[in-house]
Amino acid sequence: MTRWDEGVFDPYLPADLVLRQAEIGVIVADRQSNVLFVNEYVTGLLRLPADASKLAGQPLHTLGFIPDGDLQKAADLSRQVLSGISWEGTFTGTRADGSLVFVRVLAVPLRHPAGDIDGMVLLVNESGRRDSQREQDRLRVLERIGERLAGSLELDATLRQVTQILVPQFADHCFIDLFKGEKLIRRVQTHAGGWEPPPGTWANIGQPINYPPGHFMQQAMTRLETIVVPDLHAGYYPAPSEESMSAADQAGLTSVLASPLYARGELLGVMALALSRITDRPDPHYDLSDGDLISAIASRVAVAIDNAMLFEAERRTALAFQQSLLPQEAPELDGLEVAFRYVPAKPLETQGQGIQTQVGGDWYDIIPLAVGRVGMVIGDVEGRGARAAATMGQLRAALRAYAQDEKSPADIMRKLDEWVRSTAPVGAGGDPPTVSCIYLIYDAWSRELTFANAGHAAPLMAAGGVVQPLEIRHKGVLLGVRGRGIRGLPTYREQTVKLPPGAALVLYTDGLTDRRTRADGSGHYTEAEAVAMLRDAILAAANGAAGGAKGGGVGAKGGGAKSGGGAKSGGIANELALAAENAVPGDIDDDMAILVFRSSPDDLASAERTFPAEPIMVSEARRLAASTFASWDMDPDQADLACLLVSEVVTNAVLHASVTPSPSGRRFEFEIDPPAAPVALSAPVPSALPSAWPAAATAVAAQTWDNPIANPMPAHRPREFVLRLRRGAEAIWVEVFDPDLRLPRLRSARATDEGGRGLYLVEQLATRWGSRPTPEGKTVWFEVPLDALDGKRR
Repeated sequence: MTRWDEGVFDPYLPADLVLRQAEIGVIVADRQSNVLFVNEYVTGLLRLPADASKLAGQPLHTLGFIPDGDLQKAADLSRQVLSGISWEGTFTGTRADGSLVFVRVLAVPLRHPAGDIDGMVLLVNESGRRDSQREQDRLRVLERIGERLAGSLELDATLRQVTQILVPQFADHCFIDLFKGEKLIRRVQTHAGGWEPPPGTWANIGQPINYPPGHFMQQAMTRLETIVVPDLHAGYYPAPSEESMSAADQAGLTSVLASPLYARGELLGVMALALSRITDRPDPHYDLSDGDLISAIASRVAVAIDNAMLFEAERRTALAFQQSLLPQEAPELDGLEVAFRYVPAKPLETQGQGIQTQVGGDWYDIIPLAVGRVGMVIGDVEGRGARAAATMGQLRAALRAYAQDEKSPADIMRKLDEWVRSTAPVGAGGDPPTVSCIYLIYDAWSRELTFANAGHAAPLMAAGGVVQPLEIRHKGVLLGVRGRGIRGLPTYREQTVKLPPGAALVLYTDGLTDRRTRADGSGHYTEAEAVAMLRDAILAAANGAAGGAKGGGVGAKGGGAKSGGGAKSGGIANELALAAENAVPGDIDDDMAILVFRSSPDDLASAERTFPAEPIMVSEARRLAASTFASWDMDPDQADLACLLVSEVVTNAVLHASVTPSPSGRRFEFEIDPPAAPVALSAPVPSALPSAWPAAATAVAAQTWDNPIANPMPAHRPREFVLRLRRGAEAIWVEVFDPDLRLPRLRSARATDEGGRGLYLVEQLATRWGSRPTPEGKTVWFEVPLDALDGKRR
């Protein structure tokens, strides 16, 4: 037997042999954080390829124990160690097989014999090997929190769920405070066992809070590192107020962890966990390893908060953009009650697209047209976000322009389809967006509803105690589909129906019925189920409102409503809109728009008569207008003004509805746009005109007969015109129909002209005027207020 000091082998073993057999991970890196050496323990811990030599030269973070969210933390480690100061901390990384690993790291400088620092040595080990169950619990908590943070961008709800994961398993109290400008605001606080602090002590959610210098929360934000207070009674920490300190004593706070919420170079707030005597724990104190846990949690929460804030800013921008493009108030309408709602979807996770801004291209509009008619539209642009909202705004502006030009619904659909197809990216091979849309024109006096559809869902009509889809014979194709290479599609067609008195139409976008989550969480309702629930809700609301409904009558006003608010006018339309919004339970997967309008249960005042197209009928038409205006209690001065304009417009109709010129002696002052091509006369041109005609009439008659372009009407045309008068709540409308296809236009008459001033007179004295083609010819119309004061206000 040898003595203890008699070695049986060489005591000076090679360093490589010692490092490879060490029961601790050893990583050597150069000044650029590139790996120089990794021992076998590291490869086993991180489950890396067996040949550790192949890892040489790779960046340190590629080993897996430094997650992407902690790259700034790794940079701080490198900077501190290369300056000659050791660093100790914990990383929560991912092994090569995808599993989580909690790694404790001690990093020290690697010094050259000359004293220079050539790199760093990292000693790594799985944290908490002596308490594996505790570390497994921590890893499970981190996984749950990571899943929660990755699954939603509803910030407040997500933070509350994070605190509920931590309380009471790892803490009795959890607080999260975030900056709003310069102020620190309490956003979340959760307490174990339902305990609540006494009123007026700790800050409530939504209240600002100021931590004094020396407070552990203030230290965490100032030093940008986790503060571990193992025993609150072992040191002095100032409180925000005496009441706050009293509540802490009442709860029996024993230990605190405070960690800054720091992401992308910005301090967002602070997070704290606390233990107290309100629960029975074997050891109500934290240690340094617990600080590693909250550091890992805080880093994830901080990144999630920053992402949510960026997302919320984008969502607010898109929502504000879209709502600014939608009508905020309904115009004043006669014989029509209107309500509308727009509801953006909550941020949801969609397959293959991540988390998106749930603001899209849904829109609606209400457009006052000529003689009290109203144009209404609802549609949906494919896609979400600001791009869809921008397309919607352009489409709405284009439709308004076409509608004000008195185009028919079918013509408007064709023009919109051309516009949508023109928006395809040039030279990029991209497709234009697709748009579903339905445009309707309602005449409250005749109760006629004319519409054209472009692949939109049929509106629901509530009338006579029954709710059923409006029958649409021509559903049409989506706007923009022709731009995707599909040919031979049918053109858009329009359809006219007559609404019963008091009938209501509910128009909606597919966000109301598509992919609605079932109440029990077992998937989604089918579209048929959602539509059935929608019909039931509308029927219940219509029946409930029918008993107390008052007639819309003359002058019924429209009212608008945004989500969560009532229409300004109240009324049945708003009740139906609210019922439709809440008809299908569950969060919506897409934004939705709802437009409801209800016809008046009472007929609106009107008068109409057909006259022969003879000059003597001008006085008859004026006499009818004067008596009708008097029966409507129109202001006498306004009635005289309206009768003057009736004479001007009727005279024009008499001239152009007649086959032969009439010796009326009046000045015919409308300039008519000629047709595109001349039409040959079927009757001979007279060689002479009666000498008794006034000079102006003779000149006009001679021009009419001598110029085939100026008089293209065939000889068999009916010699008559129609005068229609309508009364609204604040105005009257006059329409004169004649069979001539040419539309009048305003022109400036020269001083020597005998005509050309009548239309200028109408333009100056009427509130509005215009003309539009009809299937039988054209109509010229104007609007005059019932009361002279209304005219001044306008």
